[in-house]
Amino acid sequence: MFLRSCLCAFWMLATACLAEAADGILNGEAMATRLQAAPPHSGFRMDGYFVWDSSVIKVGDTYHLFSARWPKGHPFPDDYRRHSEIIRATSKNPLGPYEFQEVVLSKRGGSHWDSLMSRNPVIRKIGDTYVLFYVASDDHNLEPGGKGLPLRRVGYATAKSVTGPWIQSEQPIFQGDSTNPAACIEDDGSVKMVFRTASLQVKVATAPNFRGPYVIENENVWPANRLEDFDFFKAGGRYYILCEDNVGGITGHERWGALLTSRDGVANWDPMNRTAAYDHTIRFTDGAVLDCTRRERPEAFFENGEMTVLFTEVYDGRDSWCQPVPLSPPLRLN
Repeated sequence: MFLRSCLCAFWMLATACLAEAADGILNGEAMATRLQAAPPHSGFRMDGYFVWDSSVIKVGDTYHLFSARWPKGHPFPDDYRRHSEIIRATSKNPLGPYEFQEVVLSKRGGSHWDSLMSRNPVIRKIGDTYVLFYVASDDHNLEPGGKGLPLRRVGYATAKSVTGPWIQSEQPIFQGDSTNPAACIEDDGSVKMVFRTASLQVKVATAPNFRGPYVIENENVWPANRLEDFDFFKAGGRYYILCEDNVGGITGHERWGALLTSRDGVANWDPMNRTAAYDHTIRFTDGAVLDCTRRERPEAFFENGEMTVLFTEVYDGRDSWCQPVPLSPPLRLN
């Protein structure tokens, strides 16, 4: 039995290593083969609320999870457009469980661009400033298409402490339709940002710093298919977008995780071997198996230069929450 266990562990490690391209480029298979069972009761959920759009940062020995929530009352996810707010929760373990701490951003009211709702938080530390990119709406700008939906736009808030107080930008980053932001911060403080429009047209913008100005450098990252829910990071000298393959055009599976890479982070995005980075099944250490109705909003968490956890938002037909899954062995890209 001991020999069998050792051989099994060796086979899993070898498979994970072989899944990486010979030149060290990450592909979906390298991630998928490392995903392990999660502890029961891990992650973050709230009674009476739908939880979505989580982003995590470690400060000292504490992991801070920023997430969107809105009250249950109507079918998921209908009410987020008017009732979502951003909250913060904490844990001493990246897998959680996370404990609610505070509401960070709620309805600002008045004529502000974020007067109606806030969601899609993306937390980064840039220099000595914590920057919270997020999506928000007001009551007087409507989304194109004539459906009467509030226009979603990307902006940011800043603080000198991860616990705030937060100062919200007076204007959004983009005046037009924009949502699902993901920010890659360069060593010099400049920013590359991927986001999408309501029609799932994916764009990349750059800025000399987080305050802008932002210039759209790529108007359509992947015109052949529909992608959304991005994570954007740089590792091993290359840029990566981890995202939801909305119609299965890359992985062959609708809404599974896709991974694209680029040398410059702007153009020529390549899906490599097209293997899904994650599917809709999550296993737990107590033997339970969750086949998600929806599994979206991926974020790869790095610690000490290694990808150690994959955070995704899950919906089981009744509840939604943030569910982290450990990677073992951790994934290092040199």
